[in-house]
Amino acid sequence: MFTIEHEFDATVITLVDEGEDGPLLEDIVINAFEDCVTVEQVDPQTDEVLRITLSTTQLRDLAAALNLPEGSYRLERKEP
Repeated sequence: MFTIEHEFDATVITLVDEGEDGPLLEDIVINAFEDCVTVEQVDPQTDEVLRITLSTTQLRDLAAALNLPEGSYRLERKEP
């Protein structure tokens, strides 16, 4: 399950683990800003929020990597 909320400066997507196998993991919150994306999850052992920040270029590369076979790649930007 997931939710999408549009706030003033970001779109917030929350992924809720509803897995059928094994223990459930903490929710993941993705904040999409104009210039970056953050991925946050609470560490259940410390109760602290862990945050990873991706630039828009890193996010583009991640999206492409999900559909490519093993290897090393460099995406070329096409000018409009």
